[in-house]
Amino acid sequence: MTDSKTWFITGTSRGFGREWTLAALERGDRVAATARDVTSLADLTEKYGDQLLPIALDVTDRDACFAAVETAYQAVGRLDVVVNNAGYGHFGFIEELSEKDVRDQMETNFFGLLWVTQAALPHLRAQGNGHLIQVTSIGGVTAFPLTGAYHASKWAVEGLTQSLAAELRDFGVKVTLVEPAGFSTDWAGSSSRRSEPLAAYDGLRIRTQEWRASRNTRAGDPRASADAVMRLVDAAEPPLRCMFGETALAIVRPDYESRLETWDEWDEVAQLAQG
Repeated sequence: MTDSKTWFITGTSRGFGREWTLAALERGDRVAATARDVTSLADLTEKYGDQLLPIALDVTDRDACFAAVETAYQAVGRLDVVVNNAGYGHFGFIEELSEKDVRDQMETNFFGLLWVTQAALPHLRAQGNGHLIQVTSIGGVTAFPLTGAYHASKWAVEGLTQSLAAELRDFGVKVTLVEPAGFSTDWAGSSSRRSEPLAAYDGLRIRTQEWRASRNTRAGDPRASADAVMRLVDAAEPPLRCMFGETALAIVRPDYESRLETWDEWDEVAQLAQG
């Protein structure tokens, strides 16, 4: 039996955020749950009462992020687990991306996470403990056509968080990047956004969609992922990175093996550049 924890979770209206909120509540933890529309949490509020603190939040608003974290901290008295889950997928080939497409993607997936992280850090440092869970994706460590803006946002989160983990080590604060593969979270459905298509890419668009369909992989169940998150937050020494999904490592491994092979092959050029 673990001690009760207090959570701050963003993006709790659906998908991972909702399932992890529910799992935390079910085991007796208290959760400050944010969503753009907190009416999506009405059923949980009715069932769990004061265990749940719903907070309306648009993570692209920096001031609102700081206010939301402060509200949660004042209400629950501490922050044991902070989960940056809010985000969405954008579909569009690089040439198709408008400035707004890219800025909106970064504002939510990267800057929103950064603002919540910055807001939580003074409390976590003062406590001398706590655990930041940053939800990225296998799309934060590898990349595919049609989702370049999404990859850019998640790769940014990966770099930021690796630096952050080193910076927080002396303060006793743990940091984990959760990197899911394909899950049934509506990531590619109604919660996603799409660029205006260019006819020049129609052929590649079809081939990319066919390739995605041909992988024939079983989508993960967000409800099952809750058990994995609980294992992470209860671990004495959680990892910096943890992939979620049975296909995740199989997708990423060839990419990393190829990188090492290429770096080795071209190391002579690397040495030449040294002078």
